[in-house]
Amino acid sequence: MAGLWRSYQSLMTRYPWTVQIVTAGSLVGVGDVISQQLIERRGLAQHSVRRTAKMMSIGFFFVGPVVGSWYRVLDKLVVGGSKSSAMKKMLLDQLCFAPCFLGAFLCISGALNGLTVEENVAKLKRDYTDALISNYYLWPPVQIANFYFVPLHHRLAVVQIVAVAWNSYLTWKANKM
Repeated sequence: MAGLWRSYQSLMTRYPWTVQIVTAGSLVGVGDVISQQLIERRGLAQHSVRRTAKMMSIGFFFVGPVVGSWYRVLDKLVVGGSKSSAMKKMLLDQLCFAPCFLGAFLCISGALNGLTVEENVAKLKRDYTDALISNYYLWPPVQIANFYFVPLHHRLAVVQIVAVAWNSYLTWKANKM
């Protein structure tokens, strides 16, 4: 396990952007597998590989690039590693970024699931508030710790590890018709 972590660190040093995106996409996929198998209890025969691939594509092309870029912007907006800076970053993250990101995530997944604009809007109206409230239960303490203890280039990975559970919830919410 230590060797795997060293390899990850080495790749992160050489290819930080690529590794962050691959990590995000992979862990969104893991979240969907957990959602289908443990939350929805589909069983392997009923597992939708297509759905997992769609969710992974959201991770690769949306979650990884957007969240990775957001952390860079946030580090420029709020400079420093103090407790006060971590609190400011968390507040900006949760009050400005999270509501927009969550809405976009739900809309993108709806579109990939073939929903019409009207169906997507109705689904967003039905699920957004509940998902945002759930977000506020989980993410503020995680983000304070992340912004205070974790170097910038590892923040996305830390968030994505915690997000395996969150992604399981989100993919269930995004795919619940």
